[in-house]
Amino acid sequence: MHLEHVLKKLQNRTPGILGGNQYSKFAVLLPLIEKEDDLHVLFEVRAFDLRRQPGEICFPGGKIESTDRNEQHTAIRETSEELGVRFDNIKNVYPLDYMVSPYGTIIYPFVGTIHDPASMKPNPSEVAEFFTVPISFFLKTKPDRYKVHFKVTPEENFPFHLIAGGENYNWQMQQVEELFYLYDGKVIWGLTARVLNHFLDVIRDE
Repeated sequence: MHLEHVLKKLQNRTPGILGGNQYSKFAVLLPLIEKEDDLHVLFEVRAFDLRRQPGEICFPGGKIESTDRNEQHTAIRETSEELGVRFDNIKNVYPLDYMVSPYGTIIYPFVGTIHDPASMKPNPSEVAEFFTVPISFFLKTKPDRYKVHFKVTPEENFPFHLIAGGENYNWQMQQVEELFYLYDGKVIWGLTARVLNHFLDVIRDE
């Protein structure tokens, strides 16, 4: 193989995430609404008969489809479908940092404002209810933090004889910090709490 051929393959290449094509990709929207002279964050409670995570609190969102123009379009489309809000009532949509989770997914979070929230008609097949929380509550409330540790378990026929240290190889153990916000009997945790906490870090005055 010639050097010119290699360089041609590398020119103008946009780097991505190594192995990213094996990940499921999702986009979510952190919805903001103006309410009672304050700014509120809107949350959904997932329908209780859903196969995945029934009854959990989340932001609207879903899997990126091939027909979506981009990740932002996915977040807006899913919000419109789940909350029954018109596309043109979802405005000021801006990206947050995307996340590569240890569970084989890449999450693209966005923040946006929902106008005319009184017109919302949530889809009962996906949303049991929705509620809002003033941003002021989160800005003065620190989440509880707990760690989840992952254990490395190689498969039965793993070739330990091919690696330095063999069965005593010093694996780098991974851990994930889970955040919990408690509000009026509601538990906001997991991915939703992580996106929320990142958003608060972005807007918080130093």
